[in-house]
Amino acid sequence: MIQAKNICFSVPEKQILHDISFSLEQGKLIGIIGPNGSGKSTMLKIIYRYLKQTSGSVTLYEKEMDHMTQKKIAQEMAVVSQETPVLFDFTVKDLVMMGRTPYKQWLAKDSKEDFAIVEESMQLANVLYLKDRTLGQLSGGEKKRVMLARALAQQAKILILDEPTNHLDIEHQLQLMDLVKELPITIIAALHDLNLAASYCDELLLMREGTLHMKGTPEQVLTKETIKQVFQVQASVSKNPFTEKLHLFFTQKS
Repeated sequence: MIQAKNICFSVPEKQILHDISFSLEQGKLIGIIGPNGSGKSTMLKIIYRYLKQTSGSVTLYEKEMDHMTQKKIAQEMAVVSQETPVLFDFTVKDLVMMGRTPYKQWLAKDSKEDFAIVEESMQLANVLYLKDRTLGQLSGGEKKRVMLARALAQQAKILILDEPTNHLDIEHQLQLMDLVKELPITIIAALHDLNLAASYCDELLLMREGTLHMKGTPEQVLTKETIKQVFQVQASVSKNPFTEKLHLFFTQKS
């Protein structure tokens, strides 16, 4: 579905990504993990075309994304970024309605179908009760769910999440990850929390110093040896008794 070939990315006097290649299958929840500064957010921004690679190519359904319009990309791919600055204090329902923009002509009115999709998206993201509040009246967790509702209103086949659980307490982290795990679409998420990655992701891309260090299932990637090599900590790998998924414990002591 998505294929990256020989991706490099540089800024003046520094190369950030080095010759990265991978392919991602449809319908999976794929996590991009790695230490701070490893390049995971940069790689994610190249996938959703916020940044353009210095060399290499990204294809979507075998078509180079450099040749696709932003409107077409927005119909295929929705993004929830770490921070989404909003210049005006829109109501929640108006903000979620912006997710319908890729399907409209200039100055076209909102249709009955648009309103139905927006209401369904707000319900799915559990923000329908907030629809008449403005963004400035919301908590950090509520804002994150509203941005997710806006992305769902795009009805894209791919959802990109950049640190989706950042600044959320544990209850809202699990609520959000449970929600996206159930979506019948492809999810690509940059994650800091290795236990969330282990519990929810079908496949992981492990970044290290601007390279793709490893790609595989959580069981293949999150081993004691790899964690020690990449994250510079000792790890004990066990199973979560509630989910039977991997669970990791960490220490800096040898």
